[in-house]
Amino acid sequence: MKIVRKCLFWSEYKVLKNEYGLHFVDNEFTEVLKPGTYWFFNGKSEHRVEESHKLMPWILCSRLEEILVSDKLQGLAEVIDLKEDQRALVWIDGRFHTVLKPGRTAYWLGPKQVSVETVDAKTTRFQHPLLQTIIQTPSGKQLLQPLIVPPYHTGLLYYDGKFTEALPPGLYAFWKDITDVKLTNIDLREQTIDITGQELMTADNVTLRVNTYVCFKVIDAEKTARTVDDVQKALYRESQLVLRKVLGKRELEQFLSDKTELTNEAEQMLQSKTAALGISVQAFGIRDVILPGEMKELLNKVTEAKKAAEANLIVRREETAAMRSQANTAKLLENNPTLMRLRELEILEKLIASGKLQIVIGEKGLADKIVNLLLAADG
Repeated sequence: MKIVRKCLFWSEYKVLKNEYGLHFVDNEFTEVLKPGTYWFFNGKSEHRVEESHKLMPWILCSRLEEILVSDKLQGLAEVIDLKEDQRALVWIDGRFHTVLKPGRTAYWLGPKQVSVETVDAKTTRFQHPLLQTIIQTPSGKQLLQPLIVPPYHTGLLYYDGKFTEALPPGLYAFWKDITDVKLTNIDLREQTIDITGQELMTADNVTLRVNTYVCFKVIDAEKTARTVDDVQKALYRESQLVLRKVLGKRELEQFLSDKTELTNEAEQMLQSKTAALGISVQAFGIRDVILPGEMKELLNKVTEAKKAAEANLIVRREETAAMRSQANTAKLLENNPTLMRLRELEILEKLIASGKLQIVIGEKGLADKIVNLLLAADG
């Protein structure tokens, strides 16, 4: 649209194709001008025409509210009036265009095919098959709050601080300025908590520093949401209390000799306590046990003494066994002269084979005995 000609008494306006002219007289809207040529008398009244493109197709004007309340747009434009709890999705020629917020707006009926879908925002959560496309538009980013539940998680949804529902993994969107929305993601995979530097006292009043770990899984996210605010803090606290209880009724020697019994008992106690929290304890274990310096020296001395006593006991057992064997052999030879003679011959044979046999002639008859023994050995 443009002013074709303006003179002292008349002004000529031309409204082009695919345009409408918004005619104002003394700054008050009077009519919509369709494509064509118009002349206005330049008298006491001031005429002004604002162009509006039908291909836009939104009606944009500084006095839009005044235009919308008039009946001049009937048959030419469609008015959209959205309440505070309403939003509108707009498609132009089959393609998503924008999200409209509360208020009144209008679009021209014409060459552009406009489709409007009114949405109830009281539900807070916005669901749509084209959600990914809608939230990426400028109006979608302005009016919608996108939230994501990652894979292997459950999303705990809160409205105004109150738990509402558990959401599976996926993309979600919520209308802004309706309700305070918070989403807490709970990991459903197995997790591990390290409990380090916990100082505990045994039944015999020995102070230890113990490092432990707990493996767990959330099996009921809704129950967890209703009972605890922070899963890891709750489990950390319960693990400390359980370990203090099971270790406090054991003496140091009993604890060090059988840690497996203690960990099994602690795991069972944790299972019973955390079941009400929607948590399953998969494992409980002890990583390190740190003893006081003086206790380390004392235990080393005790261990050294025990090992020395065990070694001494083994030597005594071997000596006793050897003496018992010799006594049994002597008794056997005493009761069996023939076996004794064979034993003597065996010894002489070994001496002869070694070449170190020396014969000393002494009292009468000794030489004859030796000769007889040698003859018997040769035979």
